[in-house]
Amino acid sequence: MKLIPILLILGMFAVSGWAEGLNLKPYSEELVKKAEAGDAVAQYDLGQLYFQGEGVTKDYKEAVKWYTKSAEQGYSTAQLDFGRCYFWGHGVIKDQKEAVKWYTKSAEQGNEYAYIFLADCYFWGTGVAQNDKEAVKWYTKGGFEEYYEDAKKTREQSPEHYSPELVKKAEAGDAVAQYDLGMRYYNGQSVTKDEKEAVKWLTKSAEQGNADAQFWLGNIYQSGKGVKKDDKEAVKWLTKSAEQGDAMAQFMLGMTYYHGIGPAKDKKEAVKWYTKSAEQGYAQSQCNLGGCYYKGEGVTKDYKEAVKWYTKAAEQGDQEAKMALEKLAKQGFAPAKKELEQLKSK
Repeated sequence: MKLIPILLILGMFAVSGWAEGLNLKPYSEELVKKAEAGDAVAQYDLGQLYFQGEGVTKDYKEAVKWYTKSAEQGYSTAQLDFGRCYFWGHGVIKDQKEAVKWYTKSAEQGNEYAYIFLADCYFWGTGVAQNDKEAVKWYTKGGFEEYYEDAKKTREQSPEHYSPELVKKAEAGDAVAQYDLGMRYYNGQSVTKDEKEAVKWLTKSAEQGNADAQFWLGNIYQSGKGVKKDDKEAVKWLTKSAEQGDAMAQFMLGMTYYHGIGPAKDKKEAVKWYTKSAEQGYAQSQCNLGGCYYKGEGVTKDYKEAVKWYTKAAEQGDQEAKMALEKLAKQGFAPAKKELEQLKSK
C-alpha cells in the first residue's frame, strides 16, 4: 500500500466510492431492523448499501441519513464516510469544513484511512487553514510520511497552489484562478493572509460571473473584512450568486430581506429565497421557511406547510426545527406529533 502515491489513492476513492469491491452485507429486513433499533454497525452497513446501490436503489440522501445515525454514536468508519459525503456533496450540500470535522472525529479514534484524508486536507488547505505541521502529523500516523516531500513538489507544480503560474493565469483573466487566488489570500493558504488582496481577486472573478466568488464577496462586504462594511454591496453580490443557484447565497439573501439588512425589510422576498434554498436541501433555510409558514410572515399562515419544512430540516439534525415541531405537537397539532413520532422511530 505504501508504494502507491497518496494522491492516487485519494483519487481512486473519490471516483469509485469507499466500499467499491468490498463484501457489503446484503440488504435484508433483519439488517433494517437492527439499524432501526440503533445498532451503529448496522446503520453504517445500511448507509453503505444505499450509497453503492447494492440491493436497493442508490440514494445518497438515504445513505447520509444512516451514516449520520451511526457517526453520531461514534462509529469511526461512519464518521469517515459521512465526512466524505460532505467533502464531495453526496446527499448533502458540499461543505468541506464539515468534512474536516468528521474526518477529525474518525482520526481521533484511530481510523488510519481518516489519517490520510485529514492529512490531505491540512496539506492542501481544503476545509481548514493550510498547515504543513498538522499534515505531517497525520501523514506520519497513516504511514505516508515518506511521501511528504514528493507531495510538496506536486503541490508547488499544481495550478491550485499559490505559484507564479497561478498568478499568471489570474492576471490573464482566468476567473477560476482569480477566485482560487483570492481565497488563498483570504484564508492565508500558501501565502500571507491579506484580505484586501483577497477582495481584489475575488472582485475580478465575481465580475466575470463566478458564483463562488460572488458569494464570498457578498460575505466580505457584509462582515467588513478587508473592505468597508457595505450591506447594499453585500446584497448585490449575494443576489448574483443566488440567481445562479447557490443555496448558501440564497439562504443569506433570505436572511437579509427577513431582517432588513441592506435592503428594506421584505418578508415575501425572504420567503422566495428561503424556498429556493430549502428546495435544494439547505437545512437552515428549511427551518426558517417553516418558521415563516408558522407565523404567517411573507406567506399565508399554514401549519401543515410549516410542519413539512420543519420536518425536512429536523431530518438533517436541525435542533431548532425539532423544537418547533415539539411546540406544534404540544399545541395539539396532530401532523407535528405524527412527524415527531416518525423521527424518533428512525
